[in-house]
Amino acid sequence: MTVDIDKSDGPADTPPAGPEAIKAIPVRHYGRYVTAVIALALLGGIVYAFSQGKINWGAIPDYFFNDRILSGVGKTLLLTVLSMAIGIVGGIVLAVMRLSKNPVTSSIAWFYIWFFRGTPVLVQLIVWFNLGLVFEYINLGPFYKDEWSDFMTPFLTALLGLGLNEAAYMAEICRAGLLAVDEGQTEAAHALGMSHAKTLRRIVIPQAMRVIVPPTGNEVINMLKTTSLVSVVQYSELLRVAQDIGQTSGAPAEMLFLAAAWYLLLTSIFSVGQYYLERYYARGSSRSLPATPFQKIRANLLSLSNRSSAGGNA
Repeated sequence: MTVDIDKSDGPADTPPAGPEAIKAIPVRHYGRYVTAVIALALLGGIVYAFSQGKINWGAIPDYFFNDRILSGVGKTLLLTVLSMAIGIVGGIVLAVMRLSKNPVTSSIAWFYIWFFRGTPVLVQLIVWFNLGLVFEYINLGPFYKDEWSDFMTPFLTALLGLGLNEAAYMAEICRAGLLAVDEGQTEAAHALGMSHAKTLRRIVIPQAMRVIVPPTGNEVINMLKTTSLVSVVQYSELLRVAQDIGQTSGAPAEMLFLAAAWYLLLTSIFSVGQYYLERYYARGSSRSLPATPFQKIRANLLSLSNRSSAGGNA
């Protein structure tokens, strides 16, 4: 006996309904909006106060590319580059001396760093300028002989004062970078028969650069601003020229703002260079390099376009 089953009475052969789409609602951070409004209000108040001040803002663009100002900018850049060159070379030498097992060289390096880091750079500049009270003549035998006042020009005073002072700070930066390299690297290089100098040059220093470069970039930017101190020794860098023009043109405050604008422009350019230099030395230490500013802008623009297209489709 067979039983016929009516399949029409059973449930319909339809696929089960999937889970409902989750509607994500972003968390609203009202505190961010409040702080943003407060910050914009403060910024607007500062801008308004400066706009209402008795400042001839038109004098700044008139003198921004003045020949004397451009000459001061060039001397500032030249002094920055040469002083940092002296500081970097001297810092590497002092760092190696400080890490030396020879107690004499190590003590000399320690004393140098202690002295130049412990005295203000402005005091050092003035002392260099007035060392004629101690050394009346500079005598290098058959090569050079002259009075100290003629030998120690404002440029040489500025160069020695900034460069030798920077060497003390670069010595600590370089020492930190050298200590960051694992000692096993040095031991392996010595096991392969490499000399101490060759090990430093080919093994240790290239790896230490990842630690040395970022603070060195900050030192370059700081050196650019520190050059303004050499105006006290009569060297015609940017600040000195701006002050001279301000006294003759009757716009001393405006010329100070002009000098500040030039310093901001130069430090911004140096900051971009520092970023790409750090990015270059980051190769091999991180799996992915940090995005460049142009890549970040492009990513933000693509994100905004994707959001707008998604909103239009909705």
